This record gives sequence, structure tokens and C-alpha cells, in this order.
Amino acid sequence: MKRLYLTVVALLSMTMTFAGDKNGMDAAGANTAATSATTAKADSTASYDISYNLRRLGETLGLTLDQMNSVEALNRIFRGDLKTAAEADKANRKALMDSAVEKDMKYMSYVLTPEQFDKYQTLINTTLANRGLEK
Repeated sequence: MKRLYLTVVALLSMTMTFAGDKNGMDAAGANTAATSATTAKADSTASYDISYNLRRLGETLGLTLDQMNSVEALNRIFRGDLKTAAEADKANRKALMDSAVEKDMKYMSYVLTPEQFDKYQTLINTTLANRGLEK
């Protein structure tokens, strides 16, 4: 009986946590409109998160194991640079994003063969265009 009671209490608690009313208040009574600005900023910066499957990229480009390790490290740097650009104010965002892309292309040109680099460049440019971040 105790188990059943605890299960019902847990279920109702979870339901109350996820429920919200029509007046912009969540179940805890916090105003959800106050968090709208934070959500809007997160939405605008979400497009700067260039996460992709490195294994599939490796297969597409025909990378060797050494190249794969280098591309993985360069991807971390690139994502960090884009995160910095996303968090910057609007006036500097475009310049930081362009700088990050140019730096990534420069580093990738050292790691990839010319054929691989051409494919990579096409993939990155397409990804950026699809996210509305055209260089």
C-alpha cells in the first residue's frame, strides 16, 4: 500500500511539474513570460551550434584514422569559436563567425587532401546556409 501511495504522489508531482496554465504561469507559479527573453536568446544562438556526426563525416570524406583524430580536435575548436560568436553582441557576431569559419577552413586545408577539402567546404557552406549563417 505504501508503494502505491508513493507511486501516485510521484506521478502527480511529475504531472504538476510539466503542467502550465493559460496565464503564462507554470505549475510552480513562476511567470514563464520572464523566461521568454532567455529562451529567445537560446533560440537565436542554437543555430550557431554546428554539431555533426564525425563518423559519417569521416565516411563521406574518406578520412584516415589520423585525419579523423585531427578533424575531431579541429571540430572542438570550431564549435568553441562559434559558441563565442553566438554569445557575442549582434555587432560583433558576424565578424566572429566569419573569423571562426575562415580559421576552420585554414586548419582543415592542412589536414585534408584537396579532394576531401573541396567536399568538406561544400558541406560546411551548405550547413551554414541551412542554418541562416551564410558566410
